[in-house]
Amino acid sequence: MKVVTYIAQFLKSKGIDTVFELQGGMITHLIDEMYKNEFTIVSVHHEQAAAMAADAYARVKNQPGVALATSGPGATNLITGIGNCYFDSVPAIFITGQVNTNEQKGNRPIRQLGFQETDIVSIIKPITKAAYAVKDAKDIPVIFKEAYSISMQGRQGPVLIDIPMNIQHQECEEFKEDKEIVLKPKTNSQTEDFITELTKALHQSKKPLLLAGRGVRAANATSELLELVEKHNLPVVTSLNGIDVIPYNHPNRIGFIGSYGNRWANYAMGSCDLLLVLGSRLDLRQTGVDIDSFILGKTIYHIDVEEGELNNRFTTSKVLCSDVFTFLQAFLKVEKWEVNYNNWYKEIEEKRLERGDIDELSDIKGLNPNKFIHSLSEYSKKAKAISTDVGSNQMWVAQSIELGREQFFLTSGGMGAMGYALPAAIGACFALNREPILCIVGDGGFQINIQELQTIKRNNLPIKIVIMNNHCLGMIRQFQDSYFESNYAATVWGYSEPDFVSIANAYGINASKIETEEQIAEGLRKLWEDPSQAYLLDVSFDIHTNVYPKMLFGSPITKMEPLY
Repeated sequence: MKVVTYIAQFLKSKGIDTVFELQGGMITHLIDEMYKNEFTIVSVHHEQAAAMAADAYARVKNQPGVALATSGPGATNLITGIGNCYFDSVPAIFITGQVNTNEQKGNRPIRQLGFQETDIVSIIKPITKAAYAVKDAKDIPVIFKEAYSISMQGRQGPVLIDIPMNIQHQECEEFKEDKEIVLKPKTNSQTEDFITELTKALHQSKKPLLLAGRGVRAANATSELLELVEKHNLPVVTSLNGIDVIPYNHPNRIGFIGSYGNRWANYAMGSCDLLLVLGSRLDLRQTGVDIDSFILGKTIYHIDVEEGELNNRFTTSKVLCSDVFTFLQAFLKVEKWEVNYNNWYKEIEEKRLERGDIDELSDIKGLNPNKFIHSLSEYSKKAKAISTDVGSNQMWVAQSIELGREQFFLTSGGMGAMGYALPAAIGACFALNREPILCIVGDGGFQINIQELQTIKRNNLPIKIVIMNNHCLGMIRQFQDSYFESNYAATVWGYSEPDFVSIANAYGINASKIETEEQIAEGLRKLWEDPSQAYLLDVSFDIHTNVYPKMLFGSPITKMEPLY
């Protein structure tokens, strides 16, 4: 059996029948074989988009997304997307073509022998769980079995397999249905004792709080999480990548925390006496840099599948290295306790009523972005997933999006890669059988992968694109106001955006603009008039529209600007 045939059959055996790619000389054999095996081959217009689409596909399906690229620039163009998968714990298999083995420089003291020869394996090792430079066709079965397992096991992440072109059409062993790859959840013999101690602490707590991160969804544990919080009436805040683990209107949901989190949610996290952390890293943007104030008066119980994340910044937490699903299954066996947290809920609600998300920008010129996101949510209930880009748009959405129980939220967290939203929407659309997707993006991020409008049009994908257009690189512009005396170098000065409606029309996609509050209802009606078709809505915001509240650097998480 040829190597390319083995690869195609292996992926199909794992339920993977969709790949994202940009064709190139060193992957022609692979693409041809996948075509013969009836894969859905999604051809994009930049390899970064292929990687990001594979990322979103994996988040929705909870199985490895697959992206292919040719050698040299094709492979290096994948790097940002690979890093995105690595930092956000997304399983993915990246397959790159390489020049023939006899064209590789080996140990010669030269930079390159073959055309487009590039040592992609050495370049991306720090941002993958594993990277393989294939040297012999007979190694292919072992490599693919191992790569799949590594990608999915424990804290999920990307792997890369670099295959020389001549090896791709060599012979390897026949494919046999693999019964050996068994993905075992991360368990811990200390779980029972940990739960006993945690349960006792929750009985005594007056102000408990649960922080849910992406680790909950990665472990396929969203149902178990909801069952737990409903059983014991625990209030829940989420990280950026954990927003979709609990519906917006769930009575136990408090809000989104972090540098630009909901003011009342940050208050809850700063003021709780017990913090239970599930699948979240407690990084700087979640807690602020003032560790002493954060831990004051509270006990932290932290569960994560990766041991290195436990007691990383906070050295006094009570920790358990475990798969979140396994932990929740065990914790759900605990009898319901009769502890009343009503006063705590009342205290948090009073903070929310003092200053809600819409109130943060009540005196701005033009449209209120948080108010707009609430309106957009009302019209977008048919969207199966919402993707956002990075920047002001991302934070406005995180603060105010009203997600339903079945809606996914897709964004670039740890990498913070502008240009993510559009290819992520494409990947999610294929993962969700071409159901409607809502893509929310800033004018700056949209221009990074704007070429993928052609991918949307060619595949007739029902992706609804909303550009939150503040006519600048808004988050950095806000930073320049705070620290650079409003010198707007490369954010306003030296930056511009085109007429997005004309561009969408050039791609054959219908589009319109919103410039005033009176136009919002009609614009959103047009956006969703035909759920089966793509549409672009360019929504104009004043250039000085800030993202508030914002955590004050060096201050406790409960202290956010603007102060009032």
